[in-house]
Amino acid sequence: MPDRPNPDDPTPAPVPPALAPPPGAMVVVGESLIKSVVEASRTSPRRRTILPLHKRLDDPLQRMLNAIQPGSYVRPHRHAPPVGEGLVVLQGALRFIAFADDGEIRRAVDLGAGGDLGVDVEADVYHTLVALAPDSVIYEVKTGPYRPANDKSFAPWAPAEDTPDAARYLQDLIARTTPHG
Repeated sequence: MPDRPNPDDPTPAPVPPALAPPPGAMVVVGESLIKSVVEASRTSPRRRTILPLHKRLDDPLQRMLNAIQPGSYVRPHRHAPPVGEGLVVLQGALRFIAFADDGEIRRAVDLGAGGDLGVDVEADVYHTLVALAPDSVIYEVKTGPYRPANDKSFAPWAPAEDTPDAARYLQDLIARTTPHG
């Protein structure tokens, strides 16, 4: 993370979308590691942060912690074959939503302690995550290598991040997928 130009400047340094991976050949996923990624997500403009556990972008297995705060808009996307993805909730609660190619909701599943803990999704399925509780953290695994240019294909029917329509779309998505008892 870049240093602030003036150490007396109270403006916080920008938080990158992904933190640097922890050092060492073995990483223990424990309270302190989770706390570090949660703290970064709280100050991130995107309200989420990734902590890669793999050391190289060309690693054939990408492993990471992903901390997501309520209000973070994860634009629906899919990964091209052969990139499948699996995620398990470590703390908090999230809603995983899968879509048909035209944007119709196929399935919404609430994930968290005391219920369903994770999902495994094949390549080429549009999906998103919605944080239902503060400081939600998932352990995410997907096929590598990571190539930013073609990692994700964003859904053409969903608004881009940082647009006025994104917050409205997120609220509508939550309302349309909230279980009614």
